[in-house]
Amino acid sequence: MIQLVKGDITKIQADAIVNAANSSLLGGGGVDGAIHRAGGNSILEECKKIIAKQGGCEVGEAVFTTAGNLAAKWVIHTVGPVWTGGGNNEKVLLQNAYLNSLRLAAGLKVESIAFPNISTGVYHFPKQNAAEIAIGAVKDFLSHPGSVQKVVFVCFDDQSFQIYHQILYPAPPSAASKHLV
Repeated sequence: MIQLVKGDITKIQADAIVNAANSSLLGGGGVDGAIHRAGGNSILEECKKIIAKQGGCEVGEAVFTTAGNLAAKWVIHTVGPVWTGGGNNEKVLLQNAYLNSLRLAAGLKVESIAFPNISTGVYHFPKQNAAEIAIGAVKDFLSHPGSVQKVVFVCFDDQSFQIYHQILYPAPPSAASKHLV
């Protein structure tokens, strides 16, 4: 099942929420900063342990921590690509960020997971393209039975919400459009 909501991902009730992290895992602005602030210092401390072990997180990859003070049990940190025009494999890297987050969630036996709009803020990925990639990756993943039963796309702004809504719930053709050639 896919659900769409407009709101603050730090307030979502799900087994896991996804953090649109940077590769340093040390927090930042946007979703990343909000999750670190709301979750408390324990998330940062766990991220530091991951850094000590493997040196951060590569673009398109995902790691997890507990969720600290958040309602979720887990935070899955994934690094989306910076949009540089589309010629540097950005679409595949963004798809990998979603799929690797979902695979990690399945390994944690997560039943519900919430995603922000990865890479569409300061990383400037075009929102329409990003939404199509996100929804396509999630639908493909959910087509195979597993622990993940519910995916929530959490849109912070009206524009992203409208884009996701149009893709997920396309309007049926109107009577007038049936007569167009």
